[in-house]
Amino acid sequence: MKKQLIAATIISTMMIINVSWANDNDITEEREHTEELVGLSSGILLGAVIGGPVGAIIGAFTGTFIGKSVGDEAELSVQKQQLVQQEQKLTQTNEQLMALSTKQQSLEQVSEKYYQLQSNLAEQKANQQQTLNELTIGMNVQFKTGSSHIEPLFEQQLDNVAYMMSLSPELTIDLTGYADRRGDNDFNQALSEQRLAEVTQYLVIQGIARERLHGQAYGSTLPMHQEQNFENDFFDRRVTLKLLAPGAELAAN
Repeated sequence: MKKQLIAATIISTMMIINVSWANDNDITEEREHTEELVGLSSGILLGAVIGGPVGAIIGAFTGTFIGKSVGDEAELSVQKQQLVQQEQKLTQTNEQLMALSTKQQSLEQVSEKYYQLQSNLAEQKANQQQTLNELTIGMNVQFKTGSSHIEPLFEQQLDNVAYMMSLSPELTIDLTGYADRRGDNDFNQALSEQRLAEVTQYLVIQGIARERLHGQAYGSTLPMHQEQNFENDFFDRRVTLKLLAPGAELAAN
């Protein structure tokens, strides 16, 4: 009974001392206060039961360290949970970054393919224009004096033109008929119109729609050279063909 009274007295004294320490040092944090009370009370009771008054005092200090250790473990547990949450957030962020990187790579691939297609289209257009220019040069059907008959050599040339027209339905042809300066103007005009009609009809027979063929005859009014001689007259007896892309007909006229 006496030991119990002493233990109770010591407990009261230590609690008063603990409150005094708390007031002197302005320790207001709930966690530290709880840890000290838990550890101090546990230590006093444990020391009083085992070693009497002296054991109670020793147990009080021992219990304080016990309570501090318990508090540290709780804080470590909270920090561990926070670290786990942060790690989960980092994992989600990494996944989002990887998804964004994949989308960016896909966009770059699409952009590269689009650029390649644009380059191929520009190259095809350039090749087509070059082909048209090459065909336009020398695309003259020449005739004998006073004749509108198409010679076999020029029939083959017209066959090539018809084949090109079949491959490119958007193309049209501008045809112009001429005559040399021998003879009167009325005869030369009629002769140039007849030559134009012969070439046009030949292309129609080869399968080219007539509405894709646009022509006009000029007789002997537009010679290629000012000087008239045998050679220049040969080049004036002609029908000139010019391939036109869409929209170029108006410019040509």
